[in-house]
Amino acid sequence: MQVIPGGESLGATIEGVDLAAVSGTTVEAIVQALGRHGVIRFPRQTLSAADLKNFSARLGELEINVIGAFQEPGLPEVMILSNIVENGKPIGLGDAGQSWHADMSYSKVIAFANVLYALKVPHRDGKPLGATEFCDMCAAWDDLPADLKSLLEGKTALHDFSKYWDTARKRPGNTRPPLTDAQRKAKPPVSHPIVLMHPISGRKALYANPGYAVRINELPEAESDRILAFLFAHQVQDKYRYVFRWQPGDVLVWDNL
Repeated sequence: MQVIPGGESLGATIEGVDLAAVSGTTVEAIVQALGRHGVIRFPRQTLSAADLKNFSARLGELEINVIGAFQEPGLPEVMILSNIVENGKPIGLGDAGQSWHADMSYSKVIAFANVLYALKVPHRDGKPLGATEFCDMCAAWDDLPADLKSLLEGKTALHDFSKYWDTARKRPGNTRPPLTDAQRKAKPPVSHPIVLMHPISGRKALYANPGYAVRINELPEAESDRILAFLFAHQVQDKYRYVFRWQPGDVLVWDNL
């Protein structure tokens, strides 16, 4: 196993690992690398859906997406993301991740990591189209003014799954159905600290993302709106960004902080 840093605050590649067969000390080394680099690429993997589930489960308890759609048959923990349409029906969720968010911040238990496996990647003129972008929330916190840090310490933000979903539905051509009452009840709004201590690196991270955060609970509404607007713009500046460009066979694991 070889960890190759990408040269930025986020991102590294791990070579020499078959994710279908990892265990024990190798998994722990991957977790430690994830804590240091935030986003890890594993190139040239050949995995079944069951392999993907089994590797992911070595990182922690898996969550089944509340939408309950586009699941791998027999493996509800594995969700399919795709813009491919077969026989008039989409085979996966076609518009995932189109705005800034922290995955599953709307859940009661803060998620540690996500795992995504590329089977097909569209290309044009020999170059892959599209990318997944990440922002360094530890660096974003470090750069905040001291008075704002002091204000935010000890505060909590309310995160709401429906904010992201309902916003996505407003985009032109979007085909997402409205959330059902059962889906909304399954993921009611939850509160989390705005400042989290990373369990591996020990660094503080900003945890109030544009996709799901709706309110700073301890502040008046107008002040909350003003500060959240500032934080949302601050944390997605180019200087914090890491852009990952996919190739078929890539597995990407990222830290949700």
